[in-house]
Amino acid sequence: MPSRQVDPEQLRAAARAVLDAVREDQSPPPEELASAVRMSLSVLARIAPGKAVEVRIPPYGAIQCGQGPRHTRGQPPNTVETDPVTWVRLAAGDLLWADAVESGLLHASGIRADLSAHIPVIRP
Repeated sequence: MPSRQVDPEQLRAAARAVLDAVREDQSPPPEELASAVRMSLSVLARIAPGKAVEVRIPPYGAIQCGQGPRHTRGQPPNTVETDPVTWVRLAAGDLLWADAVESGLLHASGIRADLSAHIPVIRP
């Protein structure tokens, strides 16, 4: 997924729709969830440029970001993977990186996989 310009208002609106649904114990609107994931990944790629870490949020997107050796083939040594709702919560600052890792909601492996310095990516 290439980094692209993201409208901050659209990103905040999509994230808000997802977070509101989660707080009401409902499923987030699929379009808003997909938009929030894709836009927030694009922002992360822009603020943490590089190709050392692969961030996967199936089924909506994956990016490479972070400084360090570039990964080109096979299983990347530095990976981050989580579900879409957890990602939006992290991206919006509704969930802390360490709490997501500790609870098993976020899988981060490799010495460069801690992206907590770049999270949240959605600013109020």
